[in-house]
Amino acid sequence: MQENKIRNKFKYAGGDTQPTPDEQLSRLEEDIRRLRIEFDIFFNGGSKRAPYDTKARVETLIKRLGDDRSLSFAQRFRFNSLAARYNAFRDLWRRIMQGREEGRDALSAARASIREESKNKLASPLAFVCADVHREVQTVKELYESLIEAKRQCGEPTEDLSFARFHSLIANKADGLKERFGCERVRFSVAVIDGHVNFKVKADRGEAA
Repeated sequence: MQENKIRNKFKYAGGDTQPTPDEQLSRLEEDIRRLRIEFDIFFNGGSKRAPYDTKARVETLIKRLGDDRSLSFAQRFRFNSLAARYNAFRDLWRRIMQGREEGRDALSAARASIREESKNKLASPLAFVCADVHREVQTVKELYESLIEAKRQCGEPTEDLSFARFHSLIANKADGLKERFGCERVRFSVAVIDGHVNFKVKADRGEAA
């Protein structure tokens, strides 16, 4: 940990300000978008060399953010979504390159990359476990921020979902589940599947969080 702090100190000693996690996530999102465009240009014959430099930069940033334990739940959710999007594109590009080597139509496959983005926007679910939703406000706050971030990514409305209203809704839901199943804890999960937010609440029966 101390070694990382020293390394970062020297890295930004030249007067540059260390970017915040949100700034790095925005940069990653933009770099993935640019990389997709550059690969489309390459597959359409507009460039002789595949954009491996941009690809390496994206993968370096993904590794850096993946190792960053300071990310909030909402930031981690956003990172997981971007990493899943990149992995879907990477698999697509690999198939296109393989098709080129085998003499198949790479152009049609490249054009499909635009459609592929909306189909493969899938984030690993984030799970939150609460014993007392009424009192564990910080956990509920992190759950709320992750849900709002997921909705923002999917273009779903969030204006009518204030934190107070959300807290009240899930507290009532948690109380009902605990009474119905006789459990002590409730598990919440947030994921993005096929471009839509998937939010689940269920009784937690002691499985690992």
